[in-house]
Amino acid sequence: MSGNSFGKLFTVTTFGESHGIAIGGVVDGCPPGLTLSEADLQGDLDRRKPGTSRYTTARREDDEVQILSGVFEGKTTGTSIGLLIKNKDQRSQDYSNIADRFRPGHADYTYDQKYGSRDYRGGGRSSARETAVRVAAGGIAKKYLKEVHGVEVHGYLSQLGPISVENVDHAVTNTNPFFCPDESKLEALDEYMRELKKSGDSIGAKVSVVVKNVPVGLGEPVFDRLDADIAHAMMGINAVKGVEIGDGFEVINQKGSEHRDTLSPEGFQSNHAGGVLGGISTGQDLEVHMALKPTSSISVPGKTINKQGEEIEIITKGRHDPCVGIRAVPIAEAMMAIVLMDHYLRHRAQNASVVSTTVAIAGQAGQAGQAGKAE
Repeated sequence: MSGNSFGKLFTVTTFGESHGIAIGGVVDGCPPGLTLSEADLQGDLDRRKPGTSRYTTARREDDEVQILSGVFEGKTTGTSIGLLIKNKDQRSQDYSNIADRFRPGHADYTYDQKYGSRDYRGGGRSSARETAVRVAAGGIAKKYLKEVHGVEVHGYLSQLGPISVENVDHAVTNTNPFFCPDESKLEALDEYMRELKKSGDSIGAKVSVVVKNVPVGLGEPVFDRLDADIAHAMMGINAVKGVEIGDGFEVINQKGSEHRDTLSPEGFQSNHAGGVLGGISTGQDLEVHMALKPTSSISVPGKTINKQGEEIEIITKGRHDPCVGIRAVPIAEAMMAIVLMDHYLRHRAQNASVVSTTVAIAGQAGQAGQAGKAE
């Protein structure tokens, strides 16, 4: 299958299926000299892994990553970094009843039509299980960007069903199983999810990512715009059906005088654009939001067809997330970091010797110490 690689200079290629022996990947383009170990990547994998709370799938996976190559004496060598995560808790028998039928809302029908066959065990290659490798690869990018430019990537659940976040405190995000930055919403989220699980249904969610200390100048101005590549990355995450940069669809109701981000000697006065102008980063916070659909793997009976084209009833068995948006937070962070790492290397390759004669302003009025030009 094609389409297994992402990025141009910082390239991530993944392999493996939900119920195979293992999943893994190869990361190309990481500069040499970065201190790196499995422990640097395990934290984000633990945030993503299944079975960590009552609100996620009951599948139990350690998601322990092994670095197979590209690191010597604790530092990256500049060569390919091989990653491997073994699957340990497969229950393929849970899916034997759907071998000849297509789950509505899943990739079963489209895979079968495209390839003439499909791995029906947990969705095979279309399963979100594959995203564990992206999280590991994104951990490499996050570490490099943090150490070189102080870039910080913060993802969080901003809405689950009818419950929207009103206050964002990044210090709170990783202290609860929802990745919710608003402590006042935790009780409502718990109650909502308990009732949802009783009904056997699922719900959609909104996940947001904010990146701080972004260097000015990342992104190519035509086809490879920074915001376009971010949208590409986020839409490549399972269940994502919409991506917004900055104010997103709210711009429909805005006038030009309201939307434009005024520049001043003290810095930008607002950030409606989400940190990107003309496809190039402004040095402001990058702000991205994505909508994730409710999973179709539910115990509520529904109609579908089998391979013979006959209408039948289906109930999806197995272990599934009632809201896939919850565990999507570290995945979204990882994909954001991969995009930024790739564009940082591309910018360095073409523009390393460029010196702008225009003074760099703060990403937001009142801020100090902006990262400035990417070096």
